[in-house]
Amino acid sequence: MDATLIKTVNKLQDAFATVGVQNPVDLPQITVIGSQSSGKSSVLENIVGRDFLPRGTGIVTRRPLVLQLIHRPAAGAEVNGKAEDDKEEHDFKGDENANEWGEFLHLPGQKFYDFHKIREEIAKDTELKTGKNAGISPQPINLRIFSPNVLTLTLVDLPGLTKVPVGDQPKNIETQIREMILKYINKPNSIILAVTAANTDLANSDGLKMAREVDPEGSRTIGVLTKIDLMDQGTDVVDILAGRIIPLRLGYVPVVNRGQRDIESKKSIKIALEAEKDFFENHPSYRSKAQYCGTAYLARRLNMVLMYHIRSTLPEIKAKIQAALAKYQLELGQLGDPLGDSSAHQANLVLSIITEFCTEFRTTIDGNSNELSSFELSGGARISFVFHELYAGGVKSIDPLDQVKDVDIRTILYNSSGSSPALFVATTAFEVIIKQQIKRLEEPSLRCVTMVYDELVRILGQLLNKQFFKRFPTLREKFYHVVIAFFKKALNPTNKLVTDLVSMEACYINTGHPDFLNGHKAIALVTERLTNKQAQAAADPKASKNQLAALQTNNLSTPNVDADGNSFFGSFFAGAKKSKKSNMMETPPPVLKATGNLSEREMMETEVIKLLIQSYYNIVKRTMIDMIPKAIMLNLVAHSKEELQRELLTELYKTDVLDELLQESDYTQQRRKECKKMIEALQRADEIVAAV
Repeated sequence: MDATLIKTVNKLQDAFATVGVQNPVDLPQITVIGSQSSGKSSVLENIVGRDFLPRGTGIVTRRPLVLQLIHRPAAGAEVNGKAEDDKEEHDFKGDENANEWGEFLHLPGQKFYDFHKIREEIAKDTELKTGKNAGISPQPINLRIFSPNVLTLTLVDLPGLTKVPVGDQPKNIETQIREMILKYINKPNSIILAVTAANTDLANSDGLKMAREVDPEGSRTIGVLTKIDLMDQGTDVVDILAGRIIPLRLGYVPVVNRGQRDIESKKSIKIALEAEKDFFENHPSYRSKAQYCGTAYLARRLNMVLMYHIRSTLPEIKAKIQAALAKYQLELGQLGDPLGDSSAHQANLVLSIITEFCTEFRTTIDGNSNELSSFELSGGARISFVFHELYAGGVKSIDPLDQVKDVDIRTILYNSSGSSPALFVATTAFEVIIKQQIKRLEEPSLRCVTMVYDELVRILGQLLNKQFFKRFPTLREKFYHVVIAFFKKALNPTNKLVTDLVSMEACYINTGHPDFLNGHKAIALVTERLTNKQAQAAADPKASKNQLAALQTNNLSTPNVDADGNSFFGSFFAGAKKSKKSNMMETPPPVLKATGNLSEREMMETEVIKLLIQSYYNIVKRTMIDMIPKAIMLNLVAHSKEELQRELLTELYKTDVLDELLQESDYTQQRRKECKKMIEALQRADEIVAAV
C-alpha cells in the first residue's frame, strides 16, 4: 500500500509534466538543497547505487532533476516476462543489468541500461536548454530509475547554492539559484533534504539557512551530514544528531560519500557503501547508533517520511485536483468550441453577442447588473455622481458678482438710463448683467455632457473586456468603432439641447418668478443696511470717521445739485480735479470712465442691483441643476439604451462580414489547447487518486 502511494505521486508527476513547468497541484516530493560541492550528487548516487549524475567543477546541476526511484523486484516471473524480452533486444555489456534501467520523460519508450549514457543524456538535455555556458534553467528533467536495489522515492535535485559568479556564469547567478530553490521548497508539500558538509560549521550551512526561511519550525526538513570521515580527529556530530545545535523534527542522518580520489579510481558504489557501513560500526562515537547512520538508513527514512507525508496530504491533493479541474473546465467553456463553417451558426453567434452586449449595457446603467461592485462606483452610479456632485457643485460654486465690480454696475446704470437721468433703479442694467452671468453656465453644462460621454465610453470598455470579445478581436474592434461613432453622433443634439436651455434662460428674464426678490423688497433691504451703517458710524465716530464723512458729503437731500453746484454726474468724476476755474464749456473727453467714490444714491442702486442679480441667479442655478441632467439623459443616455442595439444590428449583422468578425485570436486558440491539455492531465490525475 505504502509503495503504491509513492507510485501514485510519480504517476501524477508524469501526468502534469506534459503541461509544462507550471504544476497546478502541489505534489509531495523530497527537494534536495545544499551549497555547491556539499555532496548532494554523491548522496543521490549512493541512494540509487549507481554513478549516473554529471560531475565536474563549478555548477554541474543546472536544471532541476526530478528523480523517480521505483523499486522493481527481480522476481523470476517478471524477469522471464518483460526483462527477458529486453535481453533479446539489448546486448548487455559490463555492469549493465536487465533489472536496472532509466527512462527519461522526454524520450518515451527508450530504456537506458548503461547509466553512463544516462549521465550523457542529462548533460546533453541540460545544454539544450541552458547552452554551454554556466547558466541555469527552471525547466526540469524527469528521470525514472527502475531497480530492485532502490526504495520507491521521489527526489528533486536542485543546483547548488553559490556566492560568487565564476567564468561564464551570469552576474546574478546567486539570485537565480535562490529564486529557483525557493520556488520548490516554498510549497508546503515539499520535504526539504538539506545537505551540509560535516567538516564545516553547521551555523554557516546555506542549505539549512534557506530551509529555515520557509520552514522555521523545522517540521519538514531532514538534515544530511556528509564528509563525516573528513572531520578533524577527536571531533564528531553527536551533538548535532541529538538536536542540541539546530534541532530538526525529522532529525539528521550522517553519511560517508566517496572522495574525489575514489571517484577517479572508479571505486564502485557497492564497495563504498560497505566501507561506509564499516566506518559507522567501528567509529567510537557512532558505534552505538550505527543502525541510524549511513545511506541505507537515509533511503529507508526518506521512504518512510515521504509515504507518511503522501498519506496525510492525499485528501488535500484530491480536493486541489478537483478544484483545478472545475476551474479549467469553466475557462474552456468560456473560450467556446472552435467555430465551424456554417454561416447560420455564425449569424446566430453575432446576434447573441449583440443582444447580450446591449442587455449588459442597459443593466449596467440602470444598476441591475449581476456583477455589482462593492469596492467602487460603476456604471449608472458614476453618471449620477457626475450630475449631482460634480455638475451641481460646479454650478453652485459660480458667483455672479465675482466678475462684476461696483464701478461696472454704476457705469451700466448710467448707460442704461440713456439721455435722461433715471428716477428709479434701471431694469435694463439688471437684465444686461444677469444675461452675461447666465451665459457663464453654458461651459460647465457642456462639460457635464462630455463627462457623461466619457462614462459611457468607460462602460463600453468594461463590457468589451468580456471573454467573447477577447476571443474575437476583430469583432471587439468593430464593436468599439460602431458604438463610439454612435455616441459621438448623439453628442451634437445633446450639446444643442443643453446650449438651448442656457439660451432660453438668458433670452427671457422672468422677474415675475415667485422666488424672485422684487425691487421693493430689495430697496427696503438696502435702505435698512445703509441706515444701520449710519447708526453705527454715529455711535462709534473714531472707528467710522471716514465712512461718516463720506455719507455726509454724499447727502442726497438735493439730488440734482449739491452745495458746491456740482452736476448730477459730480461723484462720477470726483477723481478728476479741475486745473483752473473757468466759465468756459469744455468738450467731453474721448473716454468717460468712473473714477470717484460712489454717492449714497449710487451706492443704494448698486446694492439693489447686486441683490436682484443674486436672487435671480440662484433661481437659474436651481433650474440648470434640474434640467441639464434631464436633457443629457434624454438625448444621450436613454437614446443610447434604446437605439444602440438597432445601430449594432445595422452595422454588424451582415453576412458578408461574418467571417472577418468571427476570426479567433491566436491567444484564444493557444489557450484552448492549453486548457484541453491541462484538463486531460487533471482528469488522468483524478482517475489516479480515485484508484488509491
